[in-house]
Amino acid sequence: MLDILRELTALDGVSGGEDAVRDYIISKIKGHCEYKIDPLGSIIAFKKGKNRSVKRLMVDAHTDEVGLIITSVTSDGFLSFSAVGGIDTAVLMFRRVRIGDVNGVITGKPIHLISSEERKKLPKADSLYIDIGASSKEEALRLVRIGDRAVICGEYIQMGNKIKAKAIDDRAGCAILISLLTNDSDYDFYATFSVQEEVGLRGAKAAAFTAAPDSAIVLEATTAADIAGVDASKRVCVLGDGPAVSFMDKGAVYDRAYYDAALNSGIKCQPKAAVAGGNNSGAVHLSRGGVRTLAISVPCRYIHSPSCVADKEDIENAARLAQYMINGICSGKIE
Repeated sequence: MLDILRELTALDGVSGGEDAVRDYIISKIKGHCEYKIDPLGSIIAFKKGKNRSVKRLMVDAHTDEVGLIITSVTSDGFLSFSAVGGIDTAVLMFRRVRIGDVNGVITGKPIHLISSEERKKLPKADSLYIDIGASSKEEALRLVRIGDRAVICGEYIQMGNKIKAKAIDDRAGCAILISLLTNDSDYDFYATFSVQEEVGLRGAKAAAFTAAPDSAIVLEATTAADIAGVDASKRVCVLGDGPAVSFMDKGAVYDRAYYDAALNSGIKCQPKAAVAGGNNSGAVHLSRGGVRTLAISVPCRYIHSPSCVADKEDIENAARLAQYMINGICSGKIE
């Protein structure tokens, strides 16, 4: 599973341009389940289990990542852009980006040209550009087009029991869901690899309508602030303490029976200690007549950056917890 995660994080999949990620996932799940691609580009799969489920269950992970989209080109060949998803300006300056096969770097004033007042605040995002080495608008437009997506590059490296990569949100969830589909299952369930989560949960809303589940498990990555300088009460979740299980966030109030069952599973996990953020649960739980929903999230430091950091054991325990909840919900043991 971790080898699959490494390969997934190397792929580019900014919201609305998830094709490479989708093709990779299909190459892995083909022959292990039935699947189709919906009009927005999400994969909707059905895993045949050894037993029929008493609940129609959907397990979701999103395929997209935050990034940039090219909006215009200056006369001297620099690219203007807008953010796709939530990105802190601090993440952007001097970062290497990739636009298809074209490499670039995000501009910024060199330190010796910045005034003392300017040093006290971050530059505005609209003051930054992408430099692809072009010397004119015409040259730049031979290499890129308006509307092309740019991914912020970040290599996969191991740091002891932790990994650093871009797009762990939510390629970790995708890797877990691929594992669930490619291994034998005790029960039938639906799986959705949804698009466009980072720009408003759009793919999951459409996919949930099609899958029409009674219950759902959303596999995600979530903010961990267990770093130096952050008070213990503000750390949300901690790397190494297992996947985070949400009771409420800005988009959903989670099913209490599922929340309790996860925390009492005997599998190492932790409550997500904040009512903050959101994920595809916000769209899924409101689909059709309502869907009982649980979110299982891999704690991730420096999320929405090219240097996300997660713990290998947290990812493995998230997979174990997802399997436990699938079996419990589908068998009716978790009511």
